[in-house]
Amino acid sequence: MLVLLALVAFAANSLFARAALRGAEAAPAMYTLVRLASGAIVLGVLVARRPRETVPSPAPRTSYGGAVALVVYAIAFSAAYVRIDTGLGALLLFGAVQLTMQGATVLRGDRPRLSHWIGLALALGGLVVLVRPGASAPPVAAAAAMITAGVAWGAYSLLGRGVPDVLGATRDHFVRGTGLMVVVAALWPGSRWISPIGVVLAVASGAVASGLGYAVWYAALRQISSATAALLQLAVPPLAALGGVVLLGEALTLRLGLSTALVLGGIALALHASRTASPR
Repeated sequence: MLVLLALVAFAANSLFARAALRGAEAAPAMYTLVRLASGAIVLGVLVARRPRETVPSPAPRTSYGGAVALVVYAIAFSAAYVRIDTGLGALLLFGAVQLTMQGATVLRGDRPRLSHWIGLALALGGLVVLVRPGASAPPVAAAAAMITAGVAWGAYSLLGRGVPDVLGATRDHFVRGTGLMVVVAALWPGSRWISPIGVVLAVASGAVASGLGYAVWYAALRQISSATAALLQLAVPPLAALGGVVLLGEALTLRLGLSTALVLGGIALALHASRTASPR
């Protein structure tokens, strides 16, 4: 249930960003700043109101690594979605996440079974079906930004494993990330504008889909492997596309249905392989 909630939140982030950035309701840096600031406020309230017995003692220190990874992901994500198609952007984003998290898994000495890799290939094939044929090649700068966002998100997810105070760490990352984004927004030319609709979308993304969603994701990461976490995130592009059909009036196509079936089927196969693997 934690994973399901987190994936829905991630898909909602794509929808909010598409509505705000492609609709010219905000500059990428200002949208990201409001998003992180609203997330920091909500997380601060949750940390302050949680039961005292749930707080680790002594409180562990958090580093700036997670905050930097969060900011790099968030600003690159926003900048890319100004010029890149939603489906193709999701493919680049989560493809980069796969390379980052699966690479880290292999470097640590884990060796997933063959059926795990087959499931991964099937799921990635579903993402390709979602954006090809007919999708135009993205601008090089936008594609590079989305790949950077994927690498940063993979790093952020890996840094979250083993964190004893999940909620407190996420709060700290958003607070520090907001401070970093103030500097980025001040140095980014033409970044200081956002419409009322842009503010609403950024707050919804930051307070609900990002702040609460990332806290839930960090909690889920303590119970699943890095390889499983990376695979599960492949469900986000189909979820976002389906959300576009329901909420944004986009067309429901056979390609979308086939892609969803391939992605979810591949995830199911890979998860089954992970559960049935015998300990070494």
